[in-house]
Order: sequence, then structure tokens, then C-alpha cells
Amino acid sequence: MAKISPVSIKYMIHATFSAEGRLEKPDVIGAIFGQTEGLLGSDLEMRELQKEGKIGRIDVELSHEGSKTTGSISIPSALDKAETTIIGAAIETIERIGPSDSKIEVSKVEDVRGSKRDYILERAKKLLEQIDGNNDSGKEIADSIKTSVKIDKLQEYGDEKLPSGDLSGDEVIVVEGRADVINLLKNNVSNVIAMNGTKLPEAVKELSKSKTIILFVDGDRGGKLIVRNVMDNASVNFVAFAPDGKEVEELTGKEILQALRKKVSSQSYESSYSENRDRGYGDRRSSYSRGGSRPRSSYSQDSLENFPFRELSTDDIKKINSLAGEVSGKGIVLIINDKIEIISSMSVRSASTVINRTEKPIFCVIVDGNATPSIIRASESRGIHYIAAKGFSRMDTKIRLLNI
Repeated sequence: MAKISPVSIKYMIHATFSAEGRLEKPDVIGAIFGQTEGLLGSDLEMRELQKEGKIGRIDVELSHEGSKTTGSISIPSALDKAETTIIGAAIETIERIGPSDSKIEVSKVEDVRGSKRDYILERAKKLLEQIDGNNDSGKEIADSIKTSVKIDKLQEYGDEKLPSGDLSGDEVIVVEGRADVINLLKNNVSNVIAMNGTKLPEAVKELSKSKTIILFVDGDRGGKLIVRNVMDNASVNFVAFAPDGKEVEELTGKEILQALRKKVSSQSYESSYSENRDRGYGDRRSSYSRGGSRPRSSYSQDSLENFPFRELSTDDIKKINSLAGEVSGKGIVLIINDKIEIISSMSVRSASTVINRTEKPIFCVIVDGNATPSIIRASESRGIHYIAAKGFSRMDTKIRLLNI
């Protein structure tokens, strides 16, 4: 029987199974080959595919709990994406293994080529560190690797595991989210730590007792609200803002340095804020208490506090999958509260704007399709705990990502 070459493997089918009787590995493998025979036609006959090297060695891990057997199945595939998923669906039709009633469920189909690309990147970074001198050829690839090396300096600080750089100096820059930290590290600013949302972490409060704190926020109303929240709860020495309408995570190196040079002392900022408020500019609450319309903004004072984090229960996951099924194929995003109830829905294109402007606390976002960078950024800035989607355009986030 031909063996599949590790080089040619494209996908790995991962499945779990349970059976009412005590089984052994040959029982499971025999059921896969025997009960799919003739099911998909000659082109997708499992035995023939394995002989041709298109399906690899089926690996089975199992355990016994009394009279029951549970375990996992891994099937390597060199077929294309569609054919591989057909094989995965076919094995789910198996209802008996040996003499026992059983159930097989495919948990995921993994593109194993991604791990090879990760290896290439990691190996390239190590090789880069060994090279003496510079080489200008392949500039775009080289710049990418250099950026990755800088991002490797990303650390986790304190019990809250806040994204940070090197905090050994006397001065610390406090930003809003992980993406902000990464952007500053890429641009050679390493003394930075993120709050991971809008609520001030205890670790940053402790740092403010012994370090010079520079609070660096987005150039919008949301940034100003964050400044008020932080200054009310910690000792801040200086405040810096991104240019109007821009976020810290999207600034260039030059813009970052210019913004930090323009930082103002907390006393000056307090004085300016008080003057504007007295003139009716800084705080608009008085206008809508008189019957005026409440201005739309990225944040409200109420939204600065979000739901506390909790692990999803089995019922939560079932509800999320059910809601995802209801909007499947419609290109819709759902905003969910901690009871897994819909707060609002919108198109993928407008999702990031709606997430920022929603004044109710948000627990989870469900995306019909891929979660775009803008959706992930908006969710990070709101302190949302979970994003459920069919795919993710970026994975470097502290948000829990759920495949649906």
C-alpha cells in the first residue's frame, strides 16, 4: 500500500468519536474503510486513495471508560480542499464501529501548510540573526522579517498578562491595546504596555507608583474618555494624542515620535480640560440633559465598563452556533450580550463602526464570514471577550477566537 509523502500533505482531518462498547484501533480503521466503501464512487474510494498516496496513514488514539470507548482520528490528505471535506463528511455517516453504536464528529480540517510557513518564518528570523552585514536584495522580504524580530520582543506583564515591551527604564508609555504595542515595537519604541481595553488594569496602577507614565491614546473622543478614566484611577505624568482621527496602531514611526514630542503634562491637560468644560466644550452632558440629542461617539461613559470575562459553557457555544446558523450566507455581523442574546446586527462593512458606537456592553461578536482586521481592532478597543467567525484575517489578539 503506497505511503503518502509528508511533503505532499495539504490537509489534516481531525475527528472525535465515542462508542458504547470496548473497541481497539483496528475496529475504528476497519469501520472507516468498510462503511465508506462504495459511498462516494470510485474516484473517492478510501482504499484506492490510500494506495495512490492521496490519503495517508489513519492515526487513531482511544481510551476506555468502563464499557465506553472515546478517542480521536487524524486523516492526512493530499486531495484538494473540496475533496478533503467530502471525506470528512463521509466518515461522520459511520454509525457503528465493530458491534457497537458509535458517533464520529469532525472537529476541524486543518491546512497543514500553514505550520510549514510558520517554520519558514521562524527559521528565516534565526538565520537573519546569524548574518554579519547587510544585504539590500529582497528588500520587501527582509523588512518583513526584521519587523517580525522586533515583534518577538513582545512580552506579557503581570498577573493580567498585559502586552508589553521592555519596562526596565524609568519611563513607561501606556497605550490602549495589543495592536498599539506591536506598532510601537515595530517602530523601535520598546518601553510600552497596553491596558487591553478601556478599563485600567491593576498592574498599570502599580507601575504608576514608581514610573513616569506617558498615556498615549487615539486622536478621537474615545481617546479623551480613556484619559479621563485613567487619570481618575492612576498617577499619570504626561498625556499624548495621535493626530486627529487616527489610531495609535496605524501611525508611522515619524507620527509616533511627533506625537510623543507634543505630550503635555497631566496638570496642563487637567487645566485645559477644566477650562473647556466650563465653556461648555469638553463635556456635553449638560446639552442633552436639556433635551438635546446625545452626540454619537466611539464610546460613552457607560460603555467604559464591559462584561467581566468568563469561560463559555456548552450551552453558550450551542447558542452561538445556532445564531451563526441563522445568518449563514447573509454576510451579517451580530453583536451579543453576556446572555448570548442579540443586541444588534449589521453588515460586515459597517461592523467596526457599529461596534465602536454601541453604548451597551458587548460580550461577543458573531461574523458570518471572515473577521476582518477592522472588526478585530474595534473589538479589542471595546474589551470584547470573544469573536466567532468562519475565518480570521489576523490571529495576533488576546480576544478568544471561535471557529463556527
